[in-house]
Amino acid sequence: MKILGIDDEQDMLELLNVFLTSEGHEYVGVLSGQEGLKKINDEIFDLVILDLAMPDFSGVDVIDALIEDGLMGKQKVVIFTASSATEKEYAPLLEKGVYSVLKKPLDMDILSGIIKKIESGN
Repeated sequence: MKILGIDDEQDMLELLNVFLTSEGHEYVGVLSGQEGLKKINDEIFDLVILDLAMPDFSGVDVIDALIEDGLMGKQKVVIFTASSATEKEYAPLLEKGVYSVLKKPLDMDILSGIIKKIESGN
């Protein structure tokens, strides 16, 4: 599976890189929402793992741009965030087409389960 990670924290991108490549996935990580959006426009990804809270161009900005460009349904988008918001507060993101919302610190077993569901077509 080809996966794009978008987060403003280099440590998180490196953690995703180690985990996802060890699981046999092709992984690319970028440090900003705008850079991530450019990657999505230039390449096809099966999954985008997107941090919600980033300076200048947030995860919500990325989602809105993907919707505007007609690209939201081209790949699955999983949001991850350190926020303590409730599921009800994330409902609008799910309505926009976000596949799942994960809380930081990221539980790799949960992420792995989500990837397996996506691979199986669910």
